[in-house]
Amino acid sequence: MGYRTVVMYIEIGCFVVCVAGWILVCSTQPIEIWTWSEVNSIVLTTSNYFSNLWKDCISDSTGVSDCKGIPSMLALNWDIHMCRALIITSIILAFFGSILVLVGMKCTKIGGSEITNAKVTFAGGMNYLIGGMCAMVAFSYYGHKINSEFQNPNYVEQKFEIGVGVFIGWGGSTLLVAGGLIYSILAGREAFKSRPEKYPVTEYPAYTFVPSRKSYASSARTEITGTRKSRSSSGSRNSSVSVISSTTRKTGSNAYV
Repeated sequence: MGYRTVVMYIEIGCFVVCVAGWILVCSTQPIEIWTWSEVNSIVLTTSNYFSNLWKDCISDSTGVSDCKGIPSMLALNWDIHMCRALIITSIILAFFGSILVLVGMKCTKIGGSEITNAKVTFAGGMNYLIGGMCAMVAFSYYGHKINSEFQNPNYVEQKFEIGVGVFIGWGGSTLLVAGGLIYSILAGREAFKSRPEKYPVTEYPAYTFVPSRKSYASSARTEITGTRKSRSSSGSRNSSVSVISSTTRKTGSNAYV
């Protein structure tokens, strides 16, 4: 099994994990039990109070329940607004992350080259990762707030406990963070490993010198000139030798006389 096949199967597994996490985070919005509290009355009835980011509910032991939406958004605390914004941002980012990953995965073959697909997959993985972190911050803060109020002995109002919606949100955000992290590592290594250098060195192809007619003519003229020079120098040497020999003969004849 080659490296590309292994990466393809890992991408498919991460896609399933991330989509499951996105569905879990989305399912926490209609769940009404983010916080719950049970109050026993004097008669044989029990009242259960539970709420989420959008409404407050109450039910009794007979099974009758009634929910009421939060009447004013401006009257809410800043932390409720923060949790709402973070969770909605997480859902939107994970949605676009799913689209990008579907385009860039190796098994779909929708994108262009391998590097382009890796960059698209890296962008989708970052969307998953950031969305999972946003959801994790929202659910963790909400759970910490409930726990600190429950453990505080000076808190005189009704105390609540952590409901099932927060636990589902923790699980979904964990899946988003894990899948997005794996996507980012795999696609990032493939997308940026062949990045060009900042100052590339230009390599010229090897070539063979082929002399032209002008070079042949210039070399021929050079050879002819050299031959003439050698001939003239040899002629001058011969003439000088003949002059010396004639001078020597005259000098010898004069001495004899």
